Amino acid sequence: MIQPLIIAGRSFSSRLLLGTGKFSSNETMRDALEASGCEIVTVALRRADLSGNKDPFANILDFIDPKKYLLLPNTSGAMNAEEAVRLARLAAAAGLPQWVKLEIHPDPHYLLPDPIETLAAAEILVKEGFTVLPYINADPVLARRLQDVGTATVMPLGSPIGSNRGLDTRSQIEIIIKQATVPVIVDAGIGAPSHAAEALEMGADAVLVNTAVAAAEDPVRMARAFRATVKAAREAHEAGLPMRLDHASATSPLAAFLKLS
Repeated sequence: MIQPLIIAGRSFSSRLLLGTGKFSSNETMRDALEASGCEIVTVALRRADLSGNKDPFANILDFIDPKKYLLLPNTSGAMNAEEAVRLARLAAAAGLPQWVKLEIHPDPHYLLPDPIETLAAAEILVKEGFTVLPYINADPVLARRLQDVGTATVMPLGSPIGSNRGLDTRSQIEIIIKQATVPVIVDAGIGAPSHAAEALEMGADAVLVNTAVAAAEDPVRMARAFRATVKAAREAHEAGLPMRLDHASATSPLAAFLKLS
């Protein structure tokens, strides 16, 4: 049996997290979440109605069962630490879990996370009792600093958000994994199940996927594909993948062949 994913003392059987943006409808999103088997779902706070007024244009929360999924508020859209902290506080005040995916990317073109503002916001939110999962560049130094201030995970990007390019930052992520004292969740750029497999097989604890599922021709089937792939890749990692060699290695030893002849 695959080992559970432990974040801040909480156990999860799935190592696939799913985002909720870009789906053609909330109904499709709901069905994809079910098919994925995920247990953690991220929601951009700017897309959710936190007022209690049942805004029909911001009703995404009506399609996510809080008894089935841990709702992970996302501060996407925040331009700095102050805005991110305010969004997290608003979400908690509205009754959402005091967990937050901390995401600060002021550059509208590349959407790369701001390391300085992210660290500043993390320090504040951790002190206020939030369980913080920060989205970052694949920067091993920043990852260690965030762990030192008490974040529950680190979430390095594989490549820019929505790019579907896979693990362009593989070498840096490998360093982050080696140094990690908290779970490492690869986020952003995962465009195919094979990308997720690569992350899990190299030792990442989980992956967060959105565009690859939401923008697929059949999001529900794609969600099932990611579910199966993530499970298989994690099992392969736990089973102990053989080392890569620069030379051939016979599956049947030559000496044994000579004895038979």
